[in-house]
Amino acid sequence: MYEAVQSLYGFLLSGFAELTIQQVFMMGLGGALIYLGIAKGYEPLLLLPIGFGAILVNLPLTGLMEEGGLLRFFYDYGIKTGVFPSLIFIGIGAMTDFGPLLENPRILLLGAAGQFGIFLTLFLALALGFSKLDAVAVGIIGACDGPTAIYVTSKYAPHLLGAVSVAAYSYMSLVPLIQPSIMRILTTHKERNIIMKAPKSPASKRVRIIFPIAVTIIGCLVAPKGAPLLGMIMLGNLLRESEVVSRLTGAAENEITNVVTLFLGVCIGATMRAEQFLRLQTLMVLGLGFIAICLGTATGLLFGKLMSKLSRGKINPLIGAAGISAYPMAARVVQIEGFKYNKRSYLLMHAMGANTGGQIGSVMAAGIMLSVLESMKLI
Repeated sequence: MYEAVQSLYGFLLSGFAELTIQQVFMMGLGGALIYLGIAKGYEPLLLLPIGFGAILVNLPLTGLMEEGGLLRFFYDYGIKTGVFPSLIFIGIGAMTDFGPLLENPRILLLGAAGQFGIFLTLFLALALGFSKLDAVAVGIIGACDGPTAIYVTSKYAPHLLGAVSVAAYSYMSLVPLIQPSIMRILTTHKERNIIMKAPKSPASKRVRIIFPIAVTIIGCLVAPKGAPLLGMIMLGNLLRESEVVSRLTGAAENEITNVVTLFLGVCIGATMRAEQFLRLQTLMVLGLGFIAICLGTATGLLFGKLMSKLSRGKINPLIGAAGISAYPMAARVVQIEGFKYNKRSYLLMHAMGANTGGQIGSVMAAGIMLSVLESMKLI
């Protein structure tokens, strides 16, 4: 009897006996992410399931990420295959209005300029000793586009998925804190006061329908490896603009996006095991991710200044800060900052054009990098 009780006692305490200080720390980090999502409202749809996933995976003896484990199943079939990020992009496309971009197509250049932070950070990561595939995963944080970062990292640098995902979504939620100071440093008071006129005519329905089809064809010919992401976001947008499949559009915006976001977040958290996450490399990824966001904002602003000069002061360079893919947060930051300096300034629609251009630019940048790596036979 005594031996049976002792055996039962040992069994009940076996989890506590296996618990390490590192695992406790990671569970605390998971709790911090949950707190930021609930109390501070920082990307709660992702940070809450990521935080809970981090707690789950660091509980000893659960086997959730072992072969046959529940989280391992979702990870293998959703993250590793790239299915979850691609499905998220259908929802993003269905929720995105490319109208402001189509009404002023030259704004697309700002979306391209905002991606230079990716490539600059890539070279910096290579200089710090990261492998080519790891450097691409780190650089893509500069797109400020969570699904793109997850897709690229999960397929080509899965050991960095936790760090890259946390960096991408954390910095995306902090865009209102990161961007304003950079905007003030790189623009003059006169430039921030520029009032931009509204576009002369809205894009027709025909143009709106042709746009996602044309972008898919051209984009996939230029960067074939970006086809899963670019194709899905444009499919979602075509559903929206066709106005004949409201049920599919609604499902893409709501049910599909919500369900996939839940499992995506938990699976990301499940990659944050103590033995993989608590390394110097993780701190380097977080630091380089911050640099990438800052560089993307800066290059967008600098190109905005160039466009302002070429247009003889008709373009407010602040909208260049929306060239990153933090949609629609970056566009709102531009509007708020512009309004501070000129109460008649209404930059939101122009900034939305640059912001949607940044979404296309981030996917194209990822596709180009992966296509180059494939041509080098690295993937």
